[in-house]
Amino acid sequence: MTAEIYRDAWGIPHLRAGGVADLARAQGRVTALDRAWQLEVERHRAQGTSASFLGAGALPWDLLARRARIDDTARRCFDALDSDTADWVRAYVDGVNEGLAEGAQRAPEFARAGAGLCRYAAPPRGATSHDGAAADRRHIPATSAEPLAPGRWEPWTPLGVWLAVHLLFAGFPAKLWREQVVRQLGEDAVGLFAADGPGTSGSNGWLVGGERTTTGAAVIAGDPHRFIEDPGIYQQIHLSCPEFDVVGIAVPGVPGIAHFGHTGTVAWAITNAMADYQDLYRERLRRTGAGVEALGPDGTWVRAPRHTEVIEVAGEEPVPVEVIETERGPVIIGGPEGLDDGTPEAVSLRYPPRVTGDLGFDALLPLLRARRVVDVDRAFDRWAEPVNVVMAADTEGGLLHRVAGKVPVRGTANRTRLVPAWEPGHEWQGWHEMPYGELTDGTAVMANQRGPSTPLGVEFAAAHRADRIAALLKEKEKWTAGDMPAIHMDTHLGSAGALLEHLAALDDLTPEATALRDRLLAWDRRMDADSTEAAAYAAVRGAVVRRLAEHPAFVALAVPPAYPEAFLPWLALGPRIGFALGHLLRAEELYGIDRPATVRAAVEEVAGRLPGTWGESHRLAPWRALPGTSYDEPGLSGDHDCVLCTSSVPGTTDLAARGPAARYVWDLARREDSGWAVPFGASGVPGSAHHRDQLPLWTRGDLVPVVTDFDALIKETDV
Repeated sequence: MTAEIYRDAWGIPHLRAGGVADLARAQGRVTALDRAWQLEVERHRAQGTSASFLGAGALPWDLLARRARIDDTARRCFDALDSDTADWVRAYVDGVNEGLAEGAQRAPEFARAGAGLCRYAAPPRGATSHDGAAADRRHIPATSAEPLAPGRWEPWTPLGVWLAVHLLFAGFPAKLWREQVVRQLGEDAVGLFAADGPGTSGSNGWLVGGERTTTGAAVIAGDPHRFIEDPGIYQQIHLSCPEFDVVGIAVPGVPGIAHFGHTGTVAWAITNAMADYQDLYRERLRRTGAGVEALGPDGTWVRAPRHTEVIEVAGEEPVPVEVIETERGPVIIGGPEGLDDGTPEAVSLRYPPRVTGDLGFDALLPLLRARRVVDVDRAFDRWAEPVNVVMAADTEGGLLHRVAGKVPVRGTANRTRLVPAWEPGHEWQGWHEMPYGELTDGTAVMANQRGPSTPLGVEFAAAHRADRIAALLKEKEKWTAGDMPAIHMDTHLGSAGALLEHLAALDDLTPEATALRDRLLAWDRRMDADSTEAAAYAAVRGAVVRRLAEHPAFVALAVPPAYPEAFLPWLALGPRIGFALGHLLRAEELYGIDRPATVRAAVEEVAGRLPGTWGESHRLAPWRALPGTSYDEPGLSGDHDCVLCTSSVPGTTDLAARGPAARYVWDLARREDSGWAVPFGASGVPGSAHHRDQLPLWTRGDLVPVVTDFDALIKETDV
């Protein structure tokens, strides 16, 4: 036996092979068959070449990818892998290359792109979530009548995909926002906007120890929150060979199962630790006859290597980009001549894989081979990026709650703002020890709130989701795996209190506004799709946000600096106010803004044009590389601060571009009692039977059963 591909009733691939390398090759091949278009998009994003076939709308990302040197960093990290991991990654890449041609024939997007039917550039990932704008409607003329041919993967491409997916994950552009806030409003204003902002990604996760379950064995459950993409960013998969048998949720284009897995005897899951591990340095650069020099902290000018690359743009002229790297890191903003508006500024990015040549891939095989919690713990000692909070449990009662990754030791200023490269005291001085957490009453909850990773971060998610999950877990003494989806789907909005307090204090309203106020004060604070009160609350909240954003006190924040377009979502005033609304409404004083008058005006406005139900406007809005595919996406329950975190952007859009990119329940008593679901389906091929068959389950909170018995599966082929 080399390798066999099986499928369950949901089209989820189950792979069995005689060895680790053959299994990796099969995983690469089946991913290429199911997700060829997605792999092509991710390869180009890692290389900074996506504008070559997606058009000018993809150019901002390509510029960032080139300047940040994603592809070169991936090569460095691949060269530093241990030999076993390197061979394993090569086998996966071999499988991808074997399956791409057949996968591309199945995927209609290749023909659309090649025939010039990609007429409009897709918006950047998350653009709808940040600014509510429609897709960028720039016309791209047809350039070819032939289908786009998939490109060849290099051994380091999976590492590039991982870097591209996670470069912005820690939200380093938030430092640009803080700099802007301090410049315009002063140091004290930064805390007002502290929130889980529009650029961050999070997750829910919880662990229930055996003493709190009916079986006496632990249960782990949760859901990672990311921008919802079609095809989905996560891939359900089952990997089996003599060394291990693991079910889990993989990242297409990356071998193994990194984030959420169950080996039968041990299971693990992660959430974003909200750690700060990337720094931005203001650079002083000058041109010389030999190239470019940067001023260092010892007062000397040091040569900064530079070269020029050219980005091809479908339907437009190629765009040259100067790539400069100082001793701190690649220059991602500005250059020797400053910003596009002439402002004399250059900013470099320092991030761990670029410094160490280690992306943490040496942890992936040990995770697959893990048998007990101690094995998972040891594997995560090798983890690098992103920095995560990990929970694990095994069938012998072992439990784990820890932080994993690389966070540099450096001065406090580095963690909050841009720091001057030419001044001493901002150097990295080693790495933090990763902290461990504890269980409380037999449970642990992680929802990006302050917890074991507190010493490593600056801004964390508000505690609403974590507090709600903890409160729900206290409602029963004993839990089962089957109880967990109800927690996934909880819609209580803990952050509603600040606005409702202001509403309660209002009097002398019009009769219509008085009736609306009374309805909202009696509301159960659940953001259910069929709730008219939830829709009315969201409408009042949005009106408050818009009025605050238009106030003269914040007008200076409405115009961002001339930074590259890729960073503008983090600098958008409306979303920043929307996600920090609780802080702004409860602050002791807010720059002279009359908040009661603002809330009064908002409730009077909404009372005059009451919305329908929440689900009518709060609809799923997934990102697709090629726009134009029309689906009637469902209305959703939930909201940003609900456990059911289907994020809208208050004041900008009710559409949900971010939410649970997967759901899982890992049962340590019996793996077959576990469950999982993704927003769409196992296949990335539009029109296929398993492209969108999980969407109804995902929408209502049901899970697909985990199947591990190969006799219960349908054999597809040998590879």
